[in-house]
Amino acid sequence: MTRLDTPPTPLRAWLGLLVILGPVLLVAMDGSVLFLAMPAITDALTPSADQSLWILDSYGFAVGSLLIAFGAIGDRYGRLRLLLVGAAVFGIASAAAAFAPSAEILIGLRVLMGVAGATLLPSALAILSTLFADPRARAQAIGIFAATFAAGFAIGPIVAGQLLTRFWWGSVLLINLPVLLVFLLLAPVLLREVRAPGTGRVDGASVLASAGGLLLTMYAVKHAAAVGLSATGSVAGVAGVLALSWFVRRQSRIAHPLVDFALFRNPVFAIAIVTGFLPLAAWSATAYLTGTYLQSVLGLTVARAAVLAVPGAVVLTAAAVVTPAVVDRIGRSNALISAHFLIAAGLSLLLLADAEGGSGWYLASTAVAGIGYGISFSVVADIAVAAVPPERAGSAAALAETGNELGNAFGIAVFGSLAALVFRLAGPDLAPTLGETLGLPETPAVALDAARRAFVTGLRAVASVAAVLHVVLGVVAVLVLRADKRAVPVPDDGTGGERAAAPA
Repeated sequence: MTRLDTPPTPLRAWLGLLVILGPVLLVAMDGSVLFLAMPAITDALTPSADQSLWILDSYGFAVGSLLIAFGAIGDRYGRLRLLLVGAAVFGIASAAAAFAPSAEILIGLRVLMGVAGATLLPSALAILSTLFADPRARAQAIGIFAATFAAGFAIGPIVAGQLLTRFWWGSVLLINLPVLLVFLLLAPVLLREVRAPGTGRVDGASVLASAGGLLLTMYAVKHAAAVGLSATGSVAGVAGVLALSWFVRRQSRIAHPLVDFALFRNPVFAIAIVTGFLPLAAWSATAYLTGTYLQSVLGLTVARAAVLAVPGAVVLTAAAVVTPAVVDRIGRSNALISAHFLIAAGLSLLLLADAEGGSGWYLASTAVAGIGYGISFSVVADIAVAAVPPERAGSAAALAETGNELGNAFGIAVFGSLAALVFRLAGPDLAPTLGETLGLPETPAVALDAARRAFVTGLRAVASVAAVLHVVLGVVAVLVLRADKRAVPVPDDGTGGERAAAPA
């Protein structure tokens, strides 16, 4: 029920939310839509081992490294303007990437898609928060936003699987165009421009240091996993760490930092942001690896692999939708804690899969972990908006979404590199990836079986490490959040229950 002193939410606000959800869904989908398409891309473009990883995570790194910067830019120059420009560039880059003739060009266009995608998320959430005057309606809209973002990640492989049964791999990127066209036509009518006063200038040095540091560090990790330690990779890694360290120090010295690290003094907020990062890392890595496992190890068709992904996607989306109501009953801390242990339990089920069979264990894994993923995706967006003043909404929303996007990219880079390293060490040493090994002519059956078993070993290694990290973070959450009174539910005062307890 709407509070008596708050006017009813107009229909235009809900229509505006509906329009905003289109680009949000696409940005999330494009972080995962290529997972099932990678075997087809490998056949068409023959990328190397490190190029395959860059095709998957260059998009996520571009989005994650620039979200904070574009959040600040939107606050200063106008969020709707940034949304419209970003949507147009996103569509153009998507169309070009669908017809990329080489792995190098595809990587470059995926980076451009990521740059455009980084303009969409923080501005979309900031505009959404201004559409709804009623706190309850606003909380409901944010929950829908979070569920849509989560659903985008989950359904990306499913949509790709259905398209790949009929069209070439580039079709999974062309589906962006009609959604973006509708957005560009309706957004100027239903949404209004929003700026935040007194935001100051955007610090270009901070933008370069954060983006460059992330890319150099991840290049070093990928290079080491693919070919081993080298002078080039080591120099890149050291330079990346130094750039990121300088970025962190600079944020405390400038008047208008890109990242307000003071927010992390609130332990609830800090744990929630990490909760946004690690689950996305685990989900993206296992979604990519299990997509290859189902097709290249078990020999399933892409359509069958896509069907097997449906239950997990449904569970994840449903969990994200109902989480706000659950949080009001059990409290934010209990929700965050349960998310980590549910994800760890689901990941552990992947250890029972082997090269001879395991689709049932895959289904069980995605169903159990999907509950935890849905909780984590929903709670992070809620806390981001509740913890900051309205004039910092764009930058704070960017910080929350940065955790998600960087988790997505880091999952492919770090966990994907771990799987590649295990395959290189345990495989038949004929090629650096399973796809390349299976494509070699006249390869003995015993070598192919060894390659499949080595890939499964890599998948198990990733699932094990990710599960342990979630257990550790779950224990930390128990110790930190249970001791923090701000994590305890408070009586409903008409502003969304526990969410109102978070200090601004």
